[in-house]
Amino acid sequence: MENEFAKHEKDYIKIYQEKGYTSNFHYKEDRLINSETKNEYTPTDIYIVAEHRYEGMSDPSDMSILYIIKTSKEEKGTLLLGYGPSADLELAEFFKKIPETNISNDENINNIEE
Repeated sequence: MENEFAKHEKDYIKIYQEKGYTSNFHYKEDRLINSETKNEYTPTDIYIVAEHRYEGMSDPSDMSILYIIKTSKEEKGTLLLGYGPSADLELAEFFKKIPETNISNDENINNIEE
């Protein structure tokens, strides 16, 4: 399988981009904003279709989560969120507000048969 050697966030981001998850998002004032289209999303507009957690090689407290997301307007992309000491607490709270019914692992590249 092509992703078995993907060990770092950038490796997974590249694989997901090849699968059409190309939108970039940033967070501002309790909204996730598509950097290109400027569409704004609340937590109920976001669908997490996969996530990957990472620990730093040299410092286990250097952690991050790569979210693979779709939006209510069918935009697909990735968002990397640091957690632990490097966490963006406001963005982390935003992701906690995403309804559980909007969270799946359906698009996780580690679970999809080629």
